[in-house]
Amino acid sequence: MNLFNSALGKNITLVRPAYFLISGFSGIPNVIYYYVFLLFLYVVSLLANTVVMGIICLDPNLRTPKYVVVFNLAFVDLFGSSALVPKVLDIFLFDHPYIPYNDCLTFMFFCFTCLSMQALNLVALAYDRLIAIIFPLHYQVKITHRFMFSLIVSFWLFIIISVLIAAGLLTRLSFCKSVVIDSYFCDHGQIYRLACNDSTPSYVISVLLPVLILWLPLIFILFTYLYIGYALTKVSTVHERVKALKTSHLSLVAIFFLPVLISLTISEIIHPNAKIISMCLTSIFPPMLNPIIYVLQTQEIKVSVKKILKIR
Repeated sequence: MNLFNSALGKNITLVRPAYFLISGFSGIPNVIYYYVFLLFLYVVSLLANTVVMGIICLDPNLRTPKYVVVFNLAFVDLFGSSALVPKVLDIFLFDHPYIPYNDCLTFMFFCFTCLSMQALNLVALAYDRLIAIIFPLHYQVKITHRFMFSLIVSFWLFIIISVLIAAGLLTRLSFCKSVVIDSYFCDHGQIYRLACNDSTPSYVISVLLPVLILWLPLIFILFTYLYIGYALTKVSTVHERVKALKTSHLSLVAIFFLPVLISLTISEIIHPNAKIISMCLTSIFPPMLNPIIYVLQTQEIKVSVKKILKIR
């Protein structure tokens, strides 16, 4: 962080607040029921992702490159939910809306890191699916444990560095207008808009990062399935094409991207309270539904669950 501040010069004094005030759910009627629902989603997410991670660890047959990504997705979902939901409940349910400056940036870092990793995990699964269908004879050569580990580690490094840059740019801003963040967490966009000095670098990063971690992954995933569909039209029947494209991965993609796209589309025409609730649910639902979908739709995991239950 000091690297960013040194670029400002020694004669410039930054105005940093002692705390930010998170005010996202203030004034929403009967919001206590939403908090109960949020807690329910978190408990389900916690249990379901723990079960998926445990199944992958217990069954040697699932220790394949593909399930390296599935394990990482379950870990990210578990970690992301634990970073977001308990803090949201603490802020709003237990009336602790004041969050220290450094804690707010840390909160933002973990939330954005986990959200971004969900999208990149889906990219890794899409690539695995592409190679498995288009180049089945080369799958064992192209998709190895070393390759998947390297891919996941590179995704983590990219996301961590990107979010650290975003957080570092916030530390060069002065806040002399307001400290009220109208969101359910320490939202990067809400924070830099409160600054009273030049926030252009933060604005640029707020435009660039969604392109890199949301739109480009979505375009890549759509391209892979269009290519798979095109390739299958030449070598298979309609039934075989439908069977090949009917996968849990497509369900995960829909669950993650559709709520985001819908929330961004309707955000300008709905009430601010409804916007905050919809964006919050967009962050919570995928980590809860992902493991359930994998257990219900993935044959290998269903077989593994039956095997583990039978042994126990």
